[in-house]
Amino acid sequence: MRKWQQQIAPWLTKYFSLPSDAMMELPRITIIGELHVYIENHQGLAVYSENELTLKTNKGYVQITGSSFVLKMMLPEEILLEGTIKEVTFIAE
Repeated sequence: MRKWQQQIAPWLTKYFSLPSDAMMELPRITIIGELHVYIENHQGLAVYSENELTLKTNKGYVQITGSSFVLKMMLPEEILLEGTIKEVTFIAE
């Protein structure tokens, strides 16, 4: 069933103009300057320190590096991170 969803989701997204982040369970990352990162559709916290945040996603991991990190909000599928953001990296599984 999961394989079928992975094959049909891109088609539905393209032909019905549906949001790809929701249909394909991709993370939505909003960066405001170098001060805030808001991440939706993650599957949990893998690493958190003052200089690094790594989140599990459907397709691998999202790693954010920088300094002075503070988690301002953490919900089951959403995180708001404050600090000095230097780099956002996608790590495939």
